[in-house]
Amino acid sequence: MRLQLYGLKNCDTCKKAMKWLEAEDIPFEFVDIRDNTPEVATITGWLADVGPDALINRRSTTWRNLDETTREQLDSTQAAETLGANPTLIKRPVLVGAGPTLSGFDQKAWASVLI
Repeated sequence: MRLQLYGLKNCDTCKKAMKWLEAEDIPFEFVDIRDNTPEVATITGWLADVGPDALINRRSTTWRNLDETTREQLDSTQAAETLGANPTLIKRPVLVGAGPTLSGFDQKAWASVLI
């Protein structure tokens, strides 16, 4: 299975992750989450794999613009629907297809899974 890297084209962390994958000769497909937002079922799987703390970007402008009720729902069963409606709330990048889902770029963690 080919790796899929979900992120944003202009995200610096996504660019670092792509550069690292290319340097390690690890093939991947980039999926822009704004242009191709993952389905709620896919996001539900990511949440099950890594949990809301690792998947929800609580430092984003989108997070700061959410009302308190919506923020509280992100720790419940409504999280996948909210992330699907607001894909920039997803902590980037998300890498799938190499075993465990990886959220956020941590070179050591990624190397332990991919190399």
